[in-house]
Order: sequence, then structure tokens, then C-alpha cells
Amino acid sequence: MIRDITIGQYYPAKSILHRLDPRVKLVGTLFYLVSLFLFSSISGYLITTLFLIAVIRVSKVPFSYIVKGLRPIIMLLMITVLFNLFLTRNGEVLFHAWIFTITEGGLRTAVYMAIRLIYLIIGSSLMTFTTTPNELTDGIEALLHPLNKIHVPVHEVAMIMSIALRFIPILLEETDKIMKAQLARGADLESGNIIQKAKSMIPILVPLFVSAFRRANDLAMAMEARCYRGGEGRTKMKPLHYEKRDVMAYVVVIVYVIVVVAVGRCVPLHIGVL
Repeated sequence: MIRDITIGQYYPAKSILHRLDPRVKLVGTLFYLVSLFLFSSISGYLITTLFLIAVIRVSKVPFSYIVKGLRPIIMLLMITVLFNLFLTRNGEVLFHAWIFTITEGGLRTAVYMAIRLIYLIIGSSLMTFTTTPNELTDGIEALLHPLNKIHVPVHEVAMIMSIALRFIPILLEETDKIMKAQLARGADLESGNIIQKAKSMIPILVPLFVSAFRRANDLAMAMEARCYRGGEGRTKMKPLHYEKRDVMAYVVVIVYVIVVVAVGRCVPLHIGVL
């Protein structure tokens, strides 16, 4: 399960999406995530699906690798679907037993939310799959640069986000090693009720937190030894420059948003009695 978590990881490949300016990918991802909540028809879902498939093919990231990252959030997805399914009481009643009632509006909302969450995770994951942490830092800092005028520490915020993303795969690997070491010593991490399982996680969480604090201290000492003083006066090894492909990417994203909003609101999706 630990190795199935792919969020924050970079997948190296030679694709147009990998070569795009990080600012384009950040803005494009933001527009895409917002667009997921701007339509309410089957045509909107169809357009979004086709767009997502096209982006995945262009990125050259294997679909199996993308789906692998969905496994850890299946439980969260199921909980969200069940809450929407049983707590939304709109429309005709489709099923009723004891305290459980499924209505047409609840079923429609549950399906909508499930698809949107899956598309949201895949779309945001594609950004990290095709962008290195350094590029993400540079892109975030460039986009937030105007906030420097009101004394917002943009460089520090971007650096914190970059370090957090960089530490995700490291901590996941460290967790996997600790779990295997505890299992080799006879630890039981699977059996028992919820409270017992929570207690069995203590031998994993304690060394993990100790390792994380040690790594953070080593990183702080290394930055201090190299006289790191923030972003003021610092230059970039790879300055960001917009190219023709970046402009075309902006155009494609804007056209997609316009089409999905215009078409997606035309024919509402209704789910009949099952």
C-alpha cells in the first residue's frame, strides 16, 4: 500500500507536457480543477474525459502508473460516495430499508462526486508526474511574485512547498522500511480491532517522526552551512521563459474551459428509476 502512493513523485519521460513551462502546468491544472465543478450534464463529463485522455497520452505517463496512485484513496472515495448516497434526499425514492434511503438526487450526487474526485486526483497527479520539484518551486514563485509588493514571503512559501513535495517519496520509503523491520521482529499490524491496529502503529510512527525531524535538522544545517538567506538577490540556474508551445497550451486550456462550461450546462444529466 505504501508503494502505491505516487502523489508528489516525478515520472521522467520525453513528452511535450514535460517540456512545458511550470507556470503553464500550474495555471492549467488550476483551470482544469475548477472546470470539474462548472458543469452538470453528461456532455460535460464526456468532454472532460476526452480532454483528460488526450493529456495522459501526451504526457507519456503509463495509465497503470496513474491508476496505481488511486488505490490508497479508495476508502476515502467510498466514504464520500456513501455519505452523498444516503444523506442526500432529493427526488424520487429508489430504495428504502430501515434507516437507509436512496433517492434519485442522492444517486446522481454520489456518481457526480465519485467521478469528479477521480478526475481531480488524476489531473493534479499529472502535474507532479511531469514537473520536477525544482520546476514547481520556480513556477510557484514566479506566479506569486506580485505578492512581494505587499511583503508576502513568496520565495519562502515556494521553498516550503518544494521541500514538502520532495520529502513525500523519501518518507514513504522510510515508512516502508520501518514496517518491514517491525514485521521481521514479529509485530502484528493487521489483526485486532481499530484500537488495537492504532496501537500497533505506534512502533512505526515514533521512529518515522524521529527520522523526519533528523532529516529536517540535517537539511537546515546544510542550508545554513551554504549561507542560504532566502530569495532576495538570488539568480536562477534555469530562468523561466515562455515559448510558442506554452502559448499554445494556454489556448488549449482556455478553449477547453469555454467548451466544457458552454456545452456542459446545456443538457442536464438525469438518472431515472433503476
